[in-house]
Amino acid sequence: MAELPAAQAAKPAAEQADARVSTTDATARVMQMADGGYRPAYNFEFATDTAHRVIVGVDVTNAGRDKAEMAPMLDQVQARTDRLPDDWLMDGGFVTLAAVNTGTDKGVRILAPVPQPKDPTRDPTQPLATDSPAVAAWRVRMATAEAKATYKLRAATSECVNAPARSRHGLLQLPVRGLRKALAVALWIAITHDLLIWVRHLGTPPVSSAATAT
Repeated sequence: MAELPAAQAAKPAAEQADARVSTTDATARVMQMADGGYRPAYNFEFATDTAHRVIVGVDVTNAGRDKAEMAPMLDQVQARTDRLPDDWLMDGGFVTLAAVNTGTDKGVRILAPVPQPKDPTRDPTQPLATDSPAVAAWRVRMATAEAKATYKLRAATSECVNAPARSRHGLLQLPVRGLRKALAVALWIAITHDLLIWVRHLGTPPVSSAATAT
């Protein structure tokens, strides 16, 4: 009952009366799964260095959408590594105009897919009159061959992190309840993943100019 107001607030006004909270894990939220079903779950997020596939940022939320998660992860990566990457490769689920502006203001070049407009005749890579300079530059950038080639690193990097998390580290069903304990699981997975990479490279410090959010 204590979690119900938060669950209602996350829904549009017309749907708030339908909000439900899991009786077995109150901080979990119902999310759509890869198999098309809906179940109580948590949203695991990793930011990963593209050169060595080292996890440099970890978060777990109970939000089914990623729209608000880019800026906190960017701040976390800076705090953990004492630097920001030159490029930030984002999945389309993280893309908002605010996120593009925030990353650009911090000196990071944003590489992320430009959403398709409702008007099928409009080229999404052409700037709009209402765009900020950062958003306009992002639209034009994503039409270039260089940006498209660099962005391909995102999928290659994230899948090499997500797949072992599921197959090797058991991230298929959480053995714990609660947001804080779910975050602890994510941190243990990240530590294990990074230690294995460190051993593989015999302790050579990883250096990269790009990070990808997954």
